[in-house]
Amino acid sequence: MNFRNYHVPYEINEQYTKKAAYFSMEFAIHQPLKIYSGGLGFLAGSHLRSAYELNQNMVGIGILWKYGYYDQTRNQDQTLQPAWMEKTNAFLEDTGIKFQILIHDAPVWIKVWYLNPETFKSAPLFLLSTDLPENDYVSQTITHRLYDANVSTKVAQFILLGVGGAKLMDELNFNPDVYHLNEAHGISSAFYLLNKFKSVEKLKECLVFTTHTPEEAGNEKHDIYLCHKMGYFCGLSLDEVRRLTGLTDDQFNHSLVALRFARKANGVSRLHGDVSRAMWKHYEGICPITSITNAQNFTYWADEPLYRHLDIDNNEGIEDRKQYLKKRTFEIVADQTGKIFDPNILTIVWARRFAGYKRADLLAYNIERFEKMLNNTKYPVQIIWAGKPYPVDYPSITTFNQLVHLSKHYKNVAVLIGYELFLSRRLKQGADVWLNNPRIPREASGTSGMTASMNGAVNFSTNDGWIPEFAKPGVNSFVVPQPDYENMSTHDLDAYDFDKVYEMLENEIIPTYYDNKEKWCGIVKNGMTDVRHEFDSNRMAHEYYEIMYKS
Repeated sequence: MNFRNYHVPYEINEQYTKKAAYFSMEFAIHQPLKIYSGGLGFLAGSHLRSAYELNQNMVGIGILWKYGYYDQTRNQDQTLQPAWMEKTNAFLEDTGIKFQILIHDAPVWIKVWYLNPETFKSAPLFLLSTDLPENDYVSQTITHRLYDANVSTKVAQFILLGVGGAKLMDELNFNPDVYHLNEAHGISSAFYLLNKFKSVEKLKECLVFTTHTPEEAGNEKHDIYLCHKMGYFCGLSLDEVRRLTGLTDDQFNHSLVALRFARKANGVSRLHGDVSRAMWKHYEGICPITSITNAQNFTYWADEPLYRHLDIDNNEGIEDRKQYLKKRTFEIVADQTGKIFDPNILTIVWARRFAGYKRADLLAYNIERFEKMLNNTKYPVQIIWAGKPYPVDYPSITTFNQLVHLSKHYKNVAVLIGYELFLSRRLKQGADVWLNNPRIPREASGTSGMTASMNGAVNFSTNDGWIPEFAKPGVNSFVVPQPDYENMSTHDLDAYDFDKVYEMLENEIIPTYYDNKEKWCGIVKNGMTDVRHEFDSNRMAHEYYEIMYKS
């Protein structure tokens, strides 16, 4: 293939002819390509899969992480041990393209790899690597670890994605109509494009921005002098940067600059759109912020046999299939923990990235209440936890390890490692209840519940992220009644949610599972039906073209 005059290698649907370049630090497209950490990557992977299914004129731009994010292994006592192992990606194609960009006043070579659309049925994906013998060792390490903890390395990664990705579009002669930043990690592309277009107005015409962060403190900020020293601004002086961006302090706020340079931005649920508009309204010069609710690719995630039974209203078939899926998932539990779970017992799963606001250990806030539920012989339960903390997020690692130690005391509690695409799918297939309990309104979207419903699990959630758009409490899911969270302390909110979660589990959810199988199956089916189209990423990918890409 000639990559120097690149065209998307499938017939483009006339609805989606605008050329879009989609920048993301991570893409979770398929298990073998381990260049993702969590929800942002899962979302980006589903987006590219839907772009392929809809024949959209889109390419993805990411980074080929030599050691991935990290491999989740265990210490001798079963606590978390992050490990970094070199990945092999023999299915990627060498484009033959190499070029240089400046990082820290030194030229850094970039090699470009290509994921063919037919390999995993996704839109074309170009991946940048600095792991080349032409580079010194420090430059090689830029693409070693996703979200490297070293600040200078992380800034270099942002330069690589943004400046390197924008320059790649010129190398390919692709000439995008739209540069779409999935989070602000790639906003350095704007400075490359300013040099190219010589016009802020022309930059704004082609730049759109998706924000995933529902609180201002969570948005990336770095010392503006460090960014300047490292070449983030593509040769612009600091005075010029301040004039163009409106920044007045010494912190370069990536998201704020993206909101000022983009033509349009979006939050990733209706609630997140509201939160984002309120969060940024005090700043001048930001673009309009709409919302496009995240979604996941139905073709990739949904269990086909379950939906075949659903389509002919075969309750017995759904129950039999779910039993089989649970048995298969419990083989993983047995292999990792030596515990034999029973497919006839209600199984609660909490699995996602470990972060403080997601409250992985909410069920264990009160051990007496926890044990009472675990030891109930009339209404038995099984609990599985899984998920990856950031490797330097020590409070979250402590939570993970505390749950590991806690699980050793019970035959019906397990903590699993290796939470990537494969295990994520298996756990959703093995779950009866998919527990999601973030502090409102900290979860921008929380898409794991979508794919849980696609696999016959029932969502039980606080009313955050995508849930307000989906949930019909007691009909397709269970939802913690929303408190007056804006006027509550963190302590009081946690206490309220803890009590409500247990109250609903003990009095409503668990008894329904055992005493009213027909109602439970109805809730499962309603969830599967309601998630099928509205929360399929084909809807989302279509909306990006209609709402964000059109002028």
